[in-house]
Amino acid sequence: MIRLLPLLFLFLCTHVAQANEPHKVTVSGIVDGDTVFITPPFKDGNEIRLVGIQVPKLPLGRKNFPIWPLAQESKIAIETLSLEKHVTLSFGGARRDRYGRWLTHLNVQNNDNTETWIQGELLRLRLARDYSFPDNRSRVSEMFALERDARQVQRGIWALSYYVICNPDVETLNDQLGTFQLIEGRIVNAADVKGNVYLNFGSDWCTDFTISISKKSRRLFDKASLDPAAWTRRSVRVRGWLTKRNGPMVRATHPEQIELLDR
Repeated sequence: MIRLLPLLFLFLCTHVAQANEPHKVTVSGIVDGDTVFITPPFKDGNEIRLVGIQVPKLPLGRKNFPIWPLAQESKIAIETLSLEKHVTLSFGGARRDRYGRWLTHLNVQNNDNTETWIQGELLRLRLARDYSFPDNRSRVSEMFALERDARQVQRGIWALSYYVICNPDVETLNDQLGTFQLIEGRIVNAADVKGNVYLNFGSDWCTDFTISISKKSRRLFDKASLDPAAWTRRSVRVRGWLTKRNGPMVRATHPEQIELLDR
């Protein structure tokens, strides 16, 4: 058994190395602007979700689901960029989502031996927003910079009221419940309640807009040397899904959801 240990160690190291290496495949089909099929497939499926971005959504069989503005355009864009082309897939965090899709960055191999990063290109074309998760946060700073530059031109999604950055007006946000939004405003009060942080954007926390950060999620802020409990009077931009708890609320699960605007 002792003699087998070095071989076992070598096998495990080789297996881990292969799991982390980029995968070279071909895009064989398009679902929508951020989801494609590849060939040859992975052992457990061939559907790829481009991690780190959110494009305008198509219904894809969902009953009563509205087509988001520019959804067809984003699908056409990724078809033009990647369909039937050789691509390199690379992981930056969690590898599968709850739907079983593989979560990767996608780089198209160009004829001049360069590569085009598809996530970055869709942001540059103003057809996507940055959309990160606590277990998948690679290249977020690059995507923020691309999104910021794209917003300044005010074309594509950034020219449409559907994607406009909101202020923390309660009536407006109550009409947007259940949607993904970018919201800018000044924090009136930051409250620490048993380790949970509540960033309140009005004097009445029962009705006004709030960002909540759970005690568990706060650990990622600590690792980034950020103390949201000290952000009273700070101007921020938050991105996330709007829910209702007292007033409209966004739950921030990781630091990349909140940008400090007055650094």
